[in-house]
Amino acid sequence: QVVVVESGGGLVQSGGSLRLSCTASGFTFSTKIMHWYRQAPGKERESVAGISSGGDNTMYEDSVKGRFTISRDNAKNTVYLQMNNLQPDDTAVYYCYVPGLGARFVWGQGTQVTVSS
Repeated sequence: QVVVVESGGGLVQSGGSLRLSCTASGFTFSTKIMHWYRQAPGKERESVAGISSGGDNTMYEDSVKGRFTISRDNAKNTVYLQMNNLQPDDTAVYYCYVPGLGARFVWGQGTQVTVSS
């Protein structure tokens, strides 16, 4: 059974930082690309960042480039999202996603990030 558990969200002021974590199980973590998504109120879920299985390649949505950093620790089955210079538009529920698992993947509960101005 595939399980992902996100944590690390909270309430911060504009310009602040948070580090999100996603711990996964039920598949071979070290062989899978991992993504962070977010969903703001009234909006569709969108991809924020992705990282290759070995951690050597990353990609970011334009609005977070230079502020967010995705990383992973394959020994701990965990992917991270370091978020700096947070802005009110970053307010959303953040989720991790594992492509390629088909129906085995179930979205986690996510972790709420709220940025006050």
